[in-house]
Amino acid sequence: MLNRRHFLASAAAMTATPVLADGHWALATLPDSLAPRVVVLNNPLPAGQIHVVPDEYSLYWTLPGGRAIRYFVGVGKDDLYEPGIYTIKAKKEWPSWRPTDEMMERTPAYREWEDGMEGGPTNPLGARALYLFQGNRDTFLRLHGTHLPNTIGKDVSNGCARLINRQMVDLYNRVPKGTVVYMYEKDILPPVVATGGDSA
Repeated sequence: MLNRRHFLASAAAMTATPVLADGHWALATLPDSLAPRVVVLNNPLPAGQIHVVPDEYSLYWTLPGGRAIRYFVGVGKDDLYEPGIYTIKAKKEWPSWRPTDEMMERTPAYREWEDGMEGGPTNPLGARALYLFQGNRDTFLRLHGTHLPNTIGKDVSNGCARLINRQMVDLYNRVPKGTVVYMYEKDILPPVVATGGDSA
């Protein structure tokens, strides 16, 4: 179980360099309080990993020197969230989307897209998607973009974690295939507090 209580960020945020430099992305934005920030981890983790902490609606991309970029996310609702360890084995820009059979069974309205939906601004996977595998098995879980900022900080999805498109593009450009993703269990950690510094 991914319930390592040592995974905490310190209260001090470090943002000497803006996290998001691609200001031309005129897509949905979030309040400054939910902007990506470089934080210092209480217990350093190896660089080049992703840690999703659902209790905080946070995704951490770990950096050298015990730091990480913290992004805010929406996560899977109720028992659709699946903690575990995954590997990114595919990356796609403006991906197409097809609801799984299980999704269509839970929500018959999804059958409208049984043959799939082309990529685009209103596609549920957003501008970019990272595909999560366990071994060679596609779990159908994704880290993906969204054009709906009101879904960030909520349990809203069918299991995936979502970032607003502008932030997802930034994460996508940093993360290579082969990256390990840790999805922590719910209801195990106190909130991470990251204050100070400038938002991106």
